[in-house]
Amino acid sequence: MRKNLSRLLAVAVTAALAATPVAAVASPAAAAAPSAAAASDPFYTYDGSAPLASLAPGTVLKTRTLQYHLLGLPTPVKAIQLLYRTTDAQGRPAANVTTVVRSLTGDGSKAVSYQSFYDSLDPQDSPSRAVAGDLTLGGLLPNVEALFLVPLLAQGYNLVIPDTEGQTADFAAGPEYATNTLDSIRAATRSAATGMNADTAFGLMGYSGGAIATDWAAALAPGYAPDVNSKLVGFTEGGLLVDPAHNLKYVDGSLVWSGVIPMAVIGVSRSFGIDLKPYLSDYGLKVYQQLEHGSIVDALGHFPGLTWKKMAKPQYADPNSVPAFLAAVNRINLGSAPTPTVPGYIAQGNGGVLEGTFGNPAGVGTGDGVMVAGDVRALARQYCATGNGRIKFQQFDLLSHVGVPVVWAPQAIGWLGDRFTGRTAPSDCGRIPAGNSLAPEQPVPAS
Repeated sequence: MRKNLSRLLAVAVTAALAATPVAAVASPAAAAAPSAAAASDPFYTYDGSAPLASLAPGTVLKTRTLQYHLLGLPTPVKAIQLLYRTTDAQGRPAANVTTVVRSLTGDGSKAVSYQSFYDSLDPQDSPSRAVAGDLTLGGLLPNVEALFLVPLLAQGYNLVIPDTEGQTADFAAGPEYATNTLDSIRAATRSAATGMNADTAFGLMGYSGGAIATDWAAALAPGYAPDVNSKLVGFTEGGLLVDPAHNLKYVDGSLVWSGVIPMAVIGVSRSFGIDLKPYLSDYGLKVYQQLEHGSIVDALGHFPGLTWKKMAKPQYADPNSVPAFLAAVNRINLGSAPTPTVPGYIAQGNGGVLEGTFGNPAGVGTGDGVMVAGDVRALARQYCATGNGRIKFQQFDLLSHVGVPVVWAPQAIGWLGDRFTGRTAPSDCGRIPAGNSLAPEQPVPAS
């Protein structure tokens, strides 16, 4: 049974990840405009009489049941969507949406919180809107990605799929990804419609952008949501962003992934309420405006050879010379976050040359094309050294960002299954090669 499900998952993962570079060859202007129905959907707006700040995080604000849509077409599968209270990157109360899919074979005792890799600066691309039937170019990813959730449902897991970036699409804001994820679990266990309750055990799973949410959620759960942390059996992730300052150096000038540079600038600006446009060159402002509401499919491959220097004014050629940006990227450095208290399985590729990233910056090294392998090793070692000896780590030197999920995802589901059954978590602590320094970046003067 497990072998058959693993084969299905591997095929689906390949299709999902392969869809990214294919879609990316289209012009950014080809991205479908959000439908009027999606943009005005009242479900996403909290309209209760009590101030949102007066409600506890995880409070269910609205509930609806609808058909699960794939590529805009309804399926027989039912999905439950919850509007719930959470906290944004600046610590303010916010309302967000999560989607619950109940397994036909399970009893509600176990669930997987699956964090999507829908990386986008447009909230219309979120998983919940794709499930509801809205279709955008950026929303293709959660549509295709849904295909490899089938094995989890078949094994009796309920699925909880939060809109990790929130309703303003705060791209790369790890702490907000975490609160959205953790409060989504709270909401799912408080709603009578989901079949789950306070005794439901949860595993966390995500790749790439979903890995950001997964790791940050595992790291912040003991402090932000100890009630959720007590339900967690473990977290599994691949293709992880650890130190964004390192990633910017790694993808600088790359053929495919350099488009994440402007996405990071926009995401950091939006998430933390700062204005970085005064630091950008005329060309940088043009790119900023072009991607301000774009998704990862609008960025990949559209800006080959793009560098930070081309984006910034000459005096800000070093990103560390922009104080507000430096402070923000240091806030989303996982190396400065707490250590998770539950077992983890972390996978990372190191074959980035296959995706046109040839950089090997001093102190940064190589990676999978967008994520830095040395950072991920360093984080795994840090977890081992700071009290969590239940860390499984795999580095795939011959696989790139697109290739790793084909190998990782089937193993991740098996690893989670073992955690749910109470088997002792494996450990690679003591065998993980050395990585990079994850110390906060230091400011430099503008030139």
